Amino acid sequence: MASNPSIHDTIPQEKQPAVTRGGFYGRLSINQKRTLWAWAFLAVPILFYVVIRFYPTGNAMVLSFQEWNLLGDRTWNGVDNYITLFSDPVFWQVFRNTFAYLLIGTPVSLVISFIIAYHLDQVRFMHGTIRALYFVPFMTSAVAMAWVWRWFYQDVPIGLFNNMLASVGIAQIDFLDSTTNALPSILAPAIWAGLGFQIIIFMAGLRAIPRTFYEAAKIDGVSTWTVLWEITLPLLRPTIVFIVVLSSIGFLRIFDHVFNMTTANPGGPLNSTKPLVLMIYQTAFDSFDMGYAAAQTVVLFVILLIVSLIQLRLLKDR
Repeated sequence: MASNPSIHDTIPQEKQPAVTRGGFYGRLSINQKRTLWAWAFLAVPILFYVVIRFYPTGNAMVLSFQEWNLLGDRTWNGVDNYITLFSDPVFWQVFRNTFAYLLIGTPVSLVISFIIAYHLDQVRFMHGTIRALYFVPFMTSAVAMAWVWRWFYQDVPIGLFNNMLASVGIAQIDFLDSTTNALPSILAPAIWAGLGFQIIIFMAGLRAIPRTFYEAAKIDGVSTWTVLWEITLPLLRPTIVFIVVLSSIGFLRIFDHVFNMTTANPGGPLNSTKPLVLMIYQTAFDSFDMGYAAAQTVVLFVILLIVSLIQLRLLKDR
């Protein structure tokens, strides 16, 4: 026989407060937990940049005011490294070479990559294959590429280019042994190597432009050149800024092609191809003058910073 419920069973029990568990983490709100997890994930890249980027940069700036040969103790010498650097005629030759790579390589690569990307964007037959072929040089090792181009530039009967010239009765050219031809000869494969990346970025920028602009221009009967100058290029400004800044940094830091194509005479004849990065390398690992090399590194850092800020200022959206 079922028992009748007692009066105590029918009276609702008073709701007891929930017991907070989990310690400090359990007492956090949802927004606080999200913030905590965000900082936990950000801690890894922040620690990486502090250890790998910021600390070496700060250490190099301190070292630029010191004298050190990797074996003895560091000794302070004030601004002597900078005085020696700015009074060195080789540095000013290297400075001119570095900016020659920048001022020639950046606009030439920008124009060529845009022309290729603009026409490739209109190609439908084997579009993916052609785009992949343009991207292959960017994926190729810079060292291997430099040695192949070095072989191209050799004299008859080894070099490809001079053999082609000899076959049509033209005298051979001293590509890497001439103070006039050496820098453009090294700059050519450097530009060629970076075209694939720039073409892909330009094509992504072209694909991001809404088709409605072109349809409206077609209805209005606007010419192709007007569409290019008034629609395509203005809407590509963020893409152009991105490519110009990255390309400029790459040409200011050029090293692999110069080092591997002029191994017999590092820096080319009369230092005509030596960039600032190669000068830093030779000072640090040939002369073991780490303080002087650090001063050169700081100068390169300042140049990169100033050039990047100027470009961002001139090319930003208005």
